[in-house]
Amino acid sequence: MKTTLDASPQLNIAQPTLPDMQRAARDKASLKKSCQGFEAIFVQSMFKAMQKTVPDGGLIKKGNATEIFEDMLHQEIANEISQKQSLGLADQLYRQMEKKGAPTK
Repeated sequence: MKTTLDASPQLNIAQPTLPDMQRAARDKASLKKSCQGFEAIFVQSMFKAMQKTVPDGGLIKKGNATEIFEDMLHQEIANEISQKQSLGLADQLYRQMEKKGAPTK
């Protein structure tokens, strides 16, 4: 009597498949983007706090449109900072969150 064992089902479980690897790559990219978004919000709130320290004593009175424009400008600058020349907050968050989401053996 000859018996053979097929180990391929166990090997398939042990090795991640291509869709799983693609999902993991998407999850990492999504996590990185979320961390950059958080850093952008943080930088924007810093800009708002700094703007409050500047006295308003110009010749032209600030209106609602000026405040909206300044908020939009600060938001765009914060997004650019977080994507291109990060403060390091997004990287630290990404590393920490990636550790938490890594599978344990």
